[in-house]
Amino acid sequence: MRIKVVVVALAVAVLQAATPEPAEEYRVKGAYLLNFAKFVEWPDSAFKGPADPIAVCVLGANPFSPALDAAAHSVLVEKHPVVVKQIPEPLQARQCHIVFVSTAERKHVRALLQAVQGGNVLTVGESDGFVADGGVIELSVEGGKVRMEINTDGAKKAGLRISAKLLSLAQTTR
Repeated sequence: MRIKVVVVALAVAVLQAATPEPAEEYRVKGAYLLNFAKFVEWPDSAFKGPADPIAVCVLGANPFSPALDAAAHSVLVEKHPVVVKQIPEPLQARQCHIVFVSTAERKHVRALLQAVQGGNVLTVGESDGFVADGGVIELSVEGGKVRMEINTDGAKKAGLRISAKLLSLAQTTR
């Protein structure tokens, strides 16, 4: 019986080490979101003025807690401050430059992608198949690390240019 307890405890420890804690996972994903603003180029028409903020929006429940808001206050991208907004429904995504859709909001992905069609919105999701559905960036956790897949055709359709540096860090699909 004692051997079983030790084996179970070791298995749990290995699983916990391989999977980041949710708070840590979202801290990393939040950093990705803020850094995307530095490595994506929007057309001038995506802003009302040269110092207009870059709006990073979270659709539905915010898994980032206030940490994303606090971190955004220190980010400035070519005279554009970064602001974080929580939006309750997909139709409000047109007012955003970056929209994050958590797995909990998966049911709204199609409506979101339809709402931003023809707009200059970088869509980021974490559910399986997000880029296959037409999203631009899919974040996933593999081997305890946050990975990204970028849909380059989706970025072009949104009128966005993604830097070669960011593309070199991701798996890309068309």
